[in-house]
Amino acid sequence: MDAIRHFELMSDAAQLAWAGGACWLVAVFATVMERRRARLRNVARLERVGWMPWTTLFVLTAMLGAGLLALSLPVLLKA
Repeated sequence: MDAIRHFELMSDAAQLAWAGGACWLVAVFATVMERRRARLRNVARLERVGWMPWTTLFVLTAMLGAGLLALSLPVLLKA
């Protein structure tokens, strides 16, 4: 609970920066999972891969994270 309270007390730019960083972490995770799925060699396992669109998830979270970081950058550079 203390971490949530600390996040609430941060400036808007700092909150945007943290949210952008979190989006980039999700994008990295999506990239790792897509590479893992692409390297499957067993055809029986390939048919059971799942429905998660990792590439789409990567693109969306990377763009959202970049936008959030770009919005927070001017205020953070002044500090």
